Amino acid sequence: MGAIRLPLRAFRDAGIAALLAGLLGLPLIGVRLADEAGGETLVTRWPDLLAGVALTFIGRLALALVDAGADRLVVVAMALFAAGAFFVPWPTQFLMVVAIGGGVAIALVAIRSWTGPRPVAVAAEALKPVGRYLPWLLIAFALALPMMPFANRGVVDAGTLILTYVLLGWGLNIVTGLAGLLDLGYVAFLAIGAYTTAILSTRFGLTFWECLPLAAIAASSAGILLGFPVLRLRGDYFAIVTLGFGEIIRIVANNWRSLTNGSQGMGNLPRPSFFGLADFTASPAPGHTAFNAMFGIPFNGSHRLIFLYYVVLILALAVNLFTLRIRRLPLGRMWEALREDEIAAQALGIDRRRIKLAAFAIGAAWGGIAGVVFDARQNFITPESFGFIESVMITAIVVLGGMGSQLGIVLAAVIVAGLPELFRDLVDYRQLAFGAAMIAIMRFRPGGLIANRRPTALLR
Repeated sequence: MGAIRLPLRAFRDAGIAALLAGLLGLPLIGVRLADEAGGETLVTRWPDLLAGVALTFIGRLALALVDAGADRLVVVAMALFAAGAFFVPWPTQFLMVVAIGGGVAIALVAIRSWTGPRPVAVAAEALKPVGRYLPWLLIAFALALPMMPFANRGVVDAGTLILTYVLLGWGLNIVTGLAGLLDLGYVAFLAIGAYTTAILSTRFGLTFWECLPLAAIAASSAGILLGFPVLRLRGDYFAIVTLGFGEIIRIVANNWRSLTNGSQGMGNLPRPSFFGLADFTASPAPGHTAFNAMFGIPFNGSHRLIFLYYVVLILALAVNLFTLRIRRLPLGRMWEALREDEIAAQALGIDRRRIKLAAFAIGAAWGGIAGVVFDARQNFITPESFGFIESVMITAIVVLGGMGSQLGIVLAAVIVAGLPELFRDLVDYRQLAFGAAMIAIMRFRPGGLIANRRPTALLR
């Protein structure tokens, strides 16, 4: 490798990138208002801001070196930089993670530019056998998670949250991934299931297991009622109407105070008993049995949380099995035909409105079931629990995972729902970490983590 001539433009671009990072980070990181006993106080964090600007400059300059042909130099430099980041006194742990992750990512980009796409393709081909067993490994890990040494209450609760988003993602995948309908208001069915459960339990005394099918029926009925007038629309128009439906449900829940208690929310929501046979309490109600007494074990408050985790896991696996089976049936194949070419499918005699309505109703039912689980985990809901950001997260899981890909949705749910939980101690940087992960995925995998739009039935 000859001498590398780095043009002045590379330093200029790196400087501009650092300047923009400083300007954008000034109101977000450099200064902020903090609530104290005497009122709000302006707090400055200049070391955090300067460290972020420096990392931006170094990263942009390293990418310019890759473009100039200094691949080997960048690999060594970024590897040393990532290793040395462990010993640098960073202002926050988040900046250390960014420095290490950025150095490793740029080194991988340099290696790919150095070796070309051939080794990457060879490695992907060699890992194909591992990919066949990856779903089973993930299921085994999910089953064993509550019994692992590091599985405290926080870990199990985070796992329950991730599985809830997996359940929602697989439900939306029926509508968006298989039938090709961009539903931006899927959170409405989550809200319908959650409020149906809350109302039935607080006013009629129904249990978790009794609310589970009723919430699915209520959400599915709402999906059918919405589907009749709007399924004639296509593309962006359909997405806008579903987005409006999600906001309508939230506003109705906020204003119908006699039924939903409005913005004050509803609490004391039902939590699952042990299949109606025992309660997870130390002192059960008369006529009921305690879970620990039934099995002769000491009482532990984590039993209820672990049981809810397994309930969500079983429900998610049931959705997965249902989706895999229905894709091979005529209904699933008609969904895929409509997704690929609606006009051609209609020319073959497929009743597109009826088939789309079926996808909408089935997907809504799974959203209603997720609402019951949401109630059991939160034990308190308000209309703000079902805002637009929740719809964005559910849609992002399906799109980032790969539309139509069951495994991709699991990986995306871990990133979208699990990454903010990982940075829960760094409250000021959680959304920044989430945004950075989204940008990285869309930059390197625009089709999703595991793109899978291949039809189930092929003519050979």
